[in-house]
Amino acid sequence: MLKKEGCSSVITIAGLRGGSGKTFVSLGLVSSLKSIGKNVCPFKKGPDYIDAGWLAFAAGRHCYNLDTYMCSPEIVKESFVYHSSGSDFALVEGNRGLFDAIDVEGRTSTAEVAKLLNSPVIVCIDCTKCTMTIAAIVMGLRAFDPELKLSGVIFNKVAGPRHAGKLTKAVEHYTDVKVIGAIPKVKKFDFPERHMGLVPTCENKMASSIIEETGKIITENLDLDKILKISKSDNPCISEKSPYEMSIAGKTNANVNIGVIIDDSFQFYYPENIVILEKYGAKLIRINAMEDQSLPEDLHALYIGGGFPESFAGELEANKTMRESVRAMAMSGLPVYAECGGLMYLGKSIILGDREYEMCSFFDMSFTISKKPQGHGYVDAIVTKENPFMDKGTHIKGHEFRYSKIVNINSDDCFYSYELDRGVGIEENMDGITKKNTIASYVHLHTFGTPVWAEAMIKAALKYKNS
Repeated sequence: MLKKEGCSSVITIAGLRGGSGKTFVSLGLVSSLKSIGKNVCPFKKGPDYIDAGWLAFAAGRHCYNLDTYMCSPEIVKESFVYHSSGSDFALVEGNRGLFDAIDVEGRTSTAEVAKLLNSPVIVCIDCTKCTMTIAAIVMGLRAFDPELKLSGVIFNKVAGPRHAGKLTKAVEHYTDVKVIGAIPKVKKFDFPERHMGLVPTCENKMASSIIEETGKIITENLDLDKILKISKSDNPCISEKSPYEMSIAGKTNANVNIGVIIDDSFQFYYPENIVILEKYGAKLIRINAMEDQSLPEDLHALYIGGGFPESFAGELEANKTMRESVRAMAMSGLPVYAECGGLMYLGKSIILGDREYEMCSFFDMSFTISKKPQGHGYVDAIVTKENPFMDKGTHIKGHEFRYSKIVNINSDDCFYSYELDRGVGIEENMDGITKKNTIASYVHLHTFGTPVWAEAMIKAALKYKNS
């Protein structure tokens, strides 16, 4: 295969912590660059769905996650090259603090990913009630990892021009890091937040105007010419492999129909998980659980991703014919793979306050929504029992992202296929609840990190089709 070159203009937007303004800057920068005709390919470091959804909305194209825990560094790099190729500009939004990682070696940090991609870094710093100290912080970031291309700093939540001037003089006097601009305290609007991040774009009627407004603020307060100059690389990432080719095993001419429930209640899907099923030859049929009357009769498998079904519990309950269709086809042996929100949909009900909303009742369990996280972080799991999808002994890496809690569970007619070495799971470090040809889990998988998943979906669909 011929060598493929990634985008030659790339920047990573980092911060000192969560809530430092990375998402605001990233969304505004995407909007601003689009307004001057740039084709921007966005990426999100880590397993985040919601920020990625906002970045995709702003860019008008898919946003891809770069995660060196769920996926190998090699395939993360290949994914970046493959998806950014042909773009004018690649933007990577970091997560948490620049050097925050799962160990003292710095694995999984934003800095690790930036170095892997040979990407310059611009760090966004909340400067509330600070002046000279910001220069010391920038010096510390520079000294902590001299190999990192720390190329710029953005001052956020600046009190005014005088404050911005003091910050600029301090950083330029003590460091060689370029000052990209200063963003004032924004009072016009806020990003609505819930749980661990922003409210998804599908639940925010102001999403378009928010993106437009952030773009204006970035254009007015940051030096785009400096950003474009910093981002230009003389040594872009090169790839000789497609990440999909690296992940696909076996034949790619599967003639099967796989339904995917994608609507406002179920929209947490890695785009790669969808694409790879198509590359195997599957025909994907998009299904709306709130509007469609039933599942298509010619399905050979069903994929239900995550989301916030609790936000649309009334609409899901109201579509009784769809709920009955899902339950009936799952009971008849249709292979069904469900993650998080999909697990909730397959349960008996979702309880919100004093109201109980009926779901599919395939699994005899109900769900409540807690104020504190019930599972949040990376997952390591081993498949310990034979099931319709994964072979016994398969190692799974994924993540949990939920506030839901299972109550009134009756697992007499089902069993758990996964045992977790890291993570919470459904109960007692067990997950992957299995019944008939259905497996449902709180674990979110990425096909580049667990490539056997896509092959298992195809095999299950073919087996059902041929039975």
